[in-house]
Amino acid sequence: MASIKGYRGRGIALHAVLVLGLLLSAFPFYWAVIMSTHTSTEIFSYPPKLLPGSHFLENVRSLFDNIDFFGSMFNSLLVAVSVTVLVLFFDSLAAFVFAKFSFPGKRVLFALLMLIFMVPMQLQAIPQFVIMAKLGWIGSMTSLIVPAAANAFGIFWMRQYMKSAIHDELIDASKLDGAGFLRQYWHVALPVVRPGLAFLGIFTFMGQWNDYAWPLIALTNPDNVTLQVALSQLNGTHGTTDYGMVMTGALLALVPLLIVFAIGARQIIGDLAKGAVRG
Repeated sequence: MASIKGYRGRGIALHAVLVLGLLLSAFPFYWAVIMSTHTSTEIFSYPPKLLPGSHFLENVRSLFDNIDFFGSMFNSLLVAVSVTVLVLFFDSLAAFVFAKFSFPGKRVLFALLMLIFMVPMQLQAIPQFVIMAKLGWIGSMTSLIVPAAANAFGIFWMRQYMKSAIHDELIDASKLDGAGFLRQYWHVALPVVRPGLAFLGIFTFMGQWNDYAWPLIALTNPDNVTLQVALSQLNGTHGTTDYGMVMTGALLALVPLLIVFAIGARQIIGDLAKGAVRG
């Protein structure tokens, strides 16, 4: 009986810690919602207001008057979706080769991949800008999509996932059935690694959606700015920033991320549940 009570006590304590962690994680989002419904004066008032205000629609109108919100959101969606699709294809294809095939120079190429993985993005900005300028892509969406079409992290992540998820027996069986490389990749590898692809898709989309530095450098055409660059234009000078309007823009910019995360998380959980049932 004492052991049962101790087990229940540990369970209650664990759930209490999890609930506390959930509340702490959700509070910044809640605070963003609260700030988007108040004016700047109300935001900096003391004591702070913890309940929604009545200025949300006014902040939305001010936001739409100051920037082309939907135009810049479309640009961000175009870049994020295009890059995500390309990364999922190229990174999973390269990872499949590294994980399940042997070829001359494999270890050297993978070591070079890891070296690229460790190079900070800031060091790549200048040579990348020079290359984009020589190609005539500066100012266009191509300068954002093409350089990000594949990355070292995605290849490394999918390689590690495929090494454990795809059994060699499946590859051998597909070879006996006469399947070529692309059929093995499409019909054998991809169905097994969908949870890994879902995570990589979420990670890539969020990274591209929130990217600010490279779009600010490469998009010299004001009509092609992404949403993060457009939102940065709301910051005024000499203390004139309308923080209610800024937080409204930041809150609306979160909506696509929440949708993508919900879809991707559902895919991950669904595939893991199917695997548990089959096991």
